[in-house]
Amino acid sequence: MSMSSPPAISITGLQKAFGDHVVLDGLDLTVAEGTVFALLGPNGSGKTTTVDILSTLISADAGTVRVGGADVSREPDAVRAAIAVTGQFTAVDNLLTGVENLRLMADLHHLGRREGQRRAADLLERFDLVEAATTTPATYSGGMRRKLDLAMGLMGDPQIVFLDEPTTGLDPRSRRAVWDVVRGLVADGVTVLLTTQYLEEADQLADRIGVLNGGRLVAEGTAEELKRLVPGGHVRLQFDGADALDRAARALGVETTDPAALDLEVPNDGSVQALKALFARLDEAAVEVSGLTVHTPDLDDVFLALTGRPTTDEKVPAP
Repeated sequence: MSMSSPPAISITGLQKAFGDHVVLDGLDLTVAEGTVFALLGPNGSGKTTTVDILSTLISADAGTVRVGGADVSREPDAVRAAIAVTGQFTAVDNLLTGVENLRLMADLHHLGRREGQRRAADLLERFDLVEAATTTPATYSGGMRRKLDLAMGLMGDPQIVFLDEPTTGLDPRSRRAVWDVVRGLVADGVTVLLTTQYLEEADQLADRIGVLNGGRLVAEGTAEELKRLVPGGHVRLQFDGADALDRAARALGVETTDPAALDLEVPNDGSVQALKALFARLDEAAVEVSGLTVHTPDLDDVFLALTGRPTTDEKVPAP
């Protein structure tokens, strides 16, 4: 994307309430073209409501929302022409075969017969579903069903894809297969807005991550930028003997909590500069280190610090 390109998604002051329950409270968000933006948040934080508004399924109470350059409230047809949406539950028809599901979507998009067949064949190949094309989704694995669901959404050749918790309930192998599909979409220039509670998913896929809590974006950045928001990084040093351990503790100004273990925990963010400074002090004290491990906060720590809730938060009824 060039620096002058408009964002694929632009949200300013988005508000939405269901009765007295405020779900979105002045949300601001920008997603660059050709990137993956992951929206994290506890259950009930407004992730799905955000996707529903962006995809014109429900209206906002206030705020400005543009998707693919079109205003969601004033140009809904233009928005729908630019997007595909995949929710938490697949929308495939179990009575139709895989290829028939795709041809049904081609008809809904008013594609000609030849163009519909071409796109269906291309997507079946791309999603590794050629061998399953003539069987019904009732025989598919969870990962295959999800891939078919994504393929159906792509029959309209969208610029922007909304994936609302797309790997919920999938086994690790199927989840990684879906990740590969998402990477392929972005490589082709598609913009992806992903909502998820699997923090590894966001870490693996997203160019930028936003944390939603209380209807507002409480943090945004790359995975590494967000991890640096949380203290607690440290380096664990191992030594061959008690003498080296004691001299290292004095040189670094830290206490030895378990001398018998012959290791030392030193606060450190794990950056190259910080590690260089650490070893410079050890070299000055002529201390040899036999082993080192770096421990940095992960997105689970970030999520808990910013929302006050673990990622396994109990599910609450949707508004």
